[in-house]
Amino acid sequence: MVEGWTHWVAYDGGMGKQSTGFGGAGHSAGNGYPAAVRELIERLSGLPGIGIRSAERLAFHILKSEKGEALAIAEAIRAVKESVRHCKVCFNLSDDDVCTVCADPKRDRSVVCVVEQPKDLIALEQTGMYKGLYHVLMGRLSPLDGVEAEDLTVDHLFNRLQRSQQADDGDGRVRIEEVVLGLNPTLEGDGTALYLADALSKYGVKVTRLARGVPTGSSLEFANKAVLGDALLGRQSM
Repeated sequence: MVEGWTHWVAYDGGMGKQSTGFGGAGHSAGNGYPAAVRELIERLSGLPGIGIRSAERLAFHILKSEKGEALAIAEAIRAVKESVRHCKVCFNLSDDDVCTVCADPKRDRSVVCVVEQPKDLIALEQTGMYKGLYHVLMGRLSPLDGVEAEDLTVDHLFNRLQRSQQADDGDGRVRIEEVVLGLNPTLEGDGTALYLADALSKYGVKVTRLARGVPTGSSLEFANKAVLGDALLGRQSM
């Protein structure tokens, strides 16, 4: 028996079927649970992709875990909320004022890749193919949802470009020559890319986007028209 927890879960009818304590489908967490367990289940069920049943399983896993292991999870959550912040340069996740990418002197500072979220930055970094810097928008334009340019970090991107244009041989800064639009190929992502491409034209930088086309290992017969169209427009020399 785990220290500090009594295994009180009942079994229905002596047939070995574990009672969930929810009282049937559609019921919220709480029927028959101690207040602390009920609170834990309700908090877990508020996480993305976690329903009441999944939250219950997670709560019971925590209850059955050693005390040190469970408290380590709580400590990790506390540490994330207290120590992780957004990089003051690119808005990537960081445990310091400047993220490891921006602080790396080996990165090509003349190229900046614009992405929607920190997770997109991480995905690109995992390829090991990109050596420039980033700028995280913290979202994408979505007028129907009320998300406008001022709700994103667009102004910070423009400020970075303005400062880079003032770079000279004596201040250590490098002029940004290219902005790569690494936005998701969705309606909102494409709309954001078009907005940025138009706004960036006045800064005299080269504006590119991530290539799109037929993925490796797939067949043309299964690709949709949009994918094939992008593949043709972005064709490369052999």
